[in-house]
Amino acid sequence: MAGPEVFAPRSPSDARHLVSAFPLCWITSGAGAEFQATLLPLRPVAGDDGSVVELIGHFARSNAQVAALRDDPRAVVLALGPQGYISPSWMEDRAQAPTWNYASAQFTVDIEFFENGAEIAAHLQDLVGHMEQGRDKAWTVPEMGARYAELAKRIIGFRARVTATRAKFKLGQDERPDVYADIMEGLGAGQLVDWMQAFNPER
Repeated sequence: MAGPEVFAPRSPSDARHLVSAFPLCWITSGAGAEFQATLLPLRPVAGDDGSVVELIGHFARSNAQVAALRDDPRAVVLALGPQGYISPSWMEDRAQAPTWNYASAQFTVDIEFFENGAEIAAHLQDLVGHMEQGRDKAWTVPEMGARYAELAKRIIGFRARVTATRAKFKLGQDERPDVYADIMEGLGAGQLVDWMQAFNPER
């Protein structure tokens, strides 16, 4: 069985690429009866080595997790990238076991809120610009017109300063060549195939 190093990031930038490509992440905080979790789109900020040093996003002000994070800013952000079930039905070798391929990252963070209108506008424009890039008739924030000011009042921005990162990219690196080829044929096409190819360039 392969050790965990087989599925380690190739470089510090792999976790950043994961969040850029799959921005919807869980923000989890608290424990026991105080545990809370919210799904939010995030934008990663890179350090000099390409690693994620901050994650920027926004909460609805009405979300109870905001008050909890003001009291205790520690949180864990969970990111899940491409993923899929790997079926032995695709294999010539029927002794293979089912498995699941995926790319994921966990970030231990400290949350810091910001409420400045210019900062919130810059964050929203960055997020929307990222999500709309490459689309026909790409939408922009100014198209909201007067509605923007009203809706912007209902959110609060935050920076999640990363203190630790744990990432795993289980993308077929440990499979025999024949099994890997069967998996790729079984999957056919899609994001998981693209990521498997990127992490197995010699195959």
